[in-house]
Amino acid sequence: MALSPARTKFRKTQKGSLAGNAKRGNTLAFGDFGLQSLTRGPMTGQQIEAARVTISRHLKRKGKLWIRVFPHKPVTKKPAETRMGHGKGPVEYYVAQIKPGAVLFELAGVPATIAKEAFRLADAKLPFHCRFIVREGAAS
Repeated sequence: MALSPARTKFRKTQKGSLAGNAKRGNTLAFGDFGLQSLTRGPMTGQQIEAARVTISRHLKRKGKLWIRVFPHKPVTKKPAETRMGHGKGPVEYYVAQIKPGAVLFELAGVPATIAKEAFRLADAKLPFHCRFIVREGAAS
């Protein structure tokens, strides 16, 4: 079961723009280590869940993990081999719109080497490049 909002004001939304860098959610707020995006793009609920599972498997139930992104934006899709017209298709899945600089995950309570490896494994599950960041003054 992929992540999706419990309820939304509008069922379908327009595409919108993904220009610019992350203005908020671009610094560590909870943990000592973080995974920060370097490029932009949509991140589905399934990708968030895959990265979360990968991180928690590597940590073996140690430390605390924060997920800083949530898929609020619905993505619609029309059936295959459908002619133009007949309106907008039904909602297929939800995505989080990720901009460069957005912190995706945070970790605390584990050594830097374990956190770095966990985030490296999670980065492989994500559709864009990310980097490992450390809080100022955190034991690295």
